[in-house]
Amino acid sequence: MRASQILVELLFVGFALGGASQDQKPMSSSVRPRVFEVVSIKPNKQGTAGGIQGLPNGERYVNTTLDILVKDAYGIYSENRVLGMPSWAQSERYDVEVRVDADTANEWTALSNKERLKQEQPMLQAMLVDRCKLQAHLEEKVLPVYDLVVAKGGLKIKEAAPGEEFGGRFSVGELTGRAMPVENLLFSLPSDGRQIVDKTGLGDKKFDFHLKWTPEDHIEAGDSGPSLFTALEEQLGVKLVSSEARVNVLVVDHMERPSPN
Repeated sequence: MRASQILVELLFVGFALGGASQDQKPMSSSVRPRVFEVVSIKPNKQGTAGGIQGLPNGERYVNTTLDILVKDAYGIYSENRVLGMPSWAQSERYDVEVRVDADTANEWTALSNKERLKQEQPMLQAMLVDRCKLQAHLEEKVLPVYDLVVAKGGLKIKEAAPGEEFGGRFSVGELTGRAMPVENLLFSLPSDGRQIVDKTGLGDKKFDFHLKWTPEDHIEAGDSGPSLFTALEEQLGVKLVSSEARVNVLVVDHMERPSPN
């Protein structure tokens, strides 16, 4: 699968859940989080278009690999920050749907995206433990990262109007954000497997923007257009700077193919 196609699948995760909560700790055996009332995991053999849809009472993953669910459950998406993932979990395709009970879904209507995600991630971990016998732990390592900073020419994105609804549209090499905080931008950008660290100082401010660039694999194929680094500086007024930092790495100790429904 092309790297740009993988990026699009991961972008579905961020927009469906309203942004990725970073580095969710593995569930302790003494902690019993809420569990999904309905869990369906079925092999996808039709080759339908992949994606993830956020539901009022859960999530629907279509034609996805289970490594994406693991990354979603822990909020770690950079390839170099996930070790020990079985090869089958990166290649075999599944349709997955998880739903909560009516009372929980009603409670979620009063939560922000971040608050709901804090509840959902331990539930996804518990589901993976139950259905895939997942065992995983976090380790801290010094790894290359990118710092996102404001470029010398200053910001070129517009702050969203108060009350504007969060949303986004994306395709390979193109991203449009509406009322999007920098946190979501960090998650949405391809980064050669590196974590992107927010050094902009923009906090929780929300912005409207449109970003268009030529993905690396398209440049290699001869397509013209600005690279991501150039597009960020010219179109948004921010830039990625190479750096190093101590970051959490998710180590998958054991994972089995999902048990039948």
